[in-house]
Amino acid sequence: MTDPDFDPRAHLTHAPRRFADFEVGEVFRAPSRTMTEGIFAAFQAASGDNHPVHYDRTYLQRLGHPDLMAHGFQTLIQAAIGASPLAHQMGEALIGFLDQSSRFLAPVYLGDTLYPAFEITALTPQTTTGVVTLRVTIRNQDGIVVLDGTQRYLMRLT
Repeated sequence: MTDPDFDPRAHLTHAPRRFADFEVGEVFRAPSRTMTEGIFAAFQAASGDNHPVHYDRTYLQRLGHPDLMAHGFQTLIQAAIGASPLAHQMGEALIGFLDQSSRFLAPVYLGDTLYPAFEITALTPQTTTGVVTLRVTIRNQDGIVVLDGTQRYLMRLT
């Protein structure tokens, strides 16, 4: 039976905001995520990357690493804004992901817990859309920055 009062929008986790409602300097954090064997296996299967540095413990030990080392992109995917409140606040005004750049500053190993953060560094309004520029950082459980970069997203102004 269909409920005429049901509204999927009542299930939003965050109230949507317009482009003009965001401010430079705002920081959005995603929940932490621990790099488990399952994440390593899923990434290897999805990416096809079969370099032994990501799955062969004997190989890694010979090179002096303590355990499995995450691929840079495996670390980068932890910076998906959809895992943070930001994308939910952008709501239906979010048009798309324009570009990103990253620097991988420290290794990420099996068992590390990562903490992504997104800081608005620029808001560039255009005629009907605007560009949100973010500084992205990911720290490990020791507070070490393992990734630093930028992402840009296109939003409708209204």
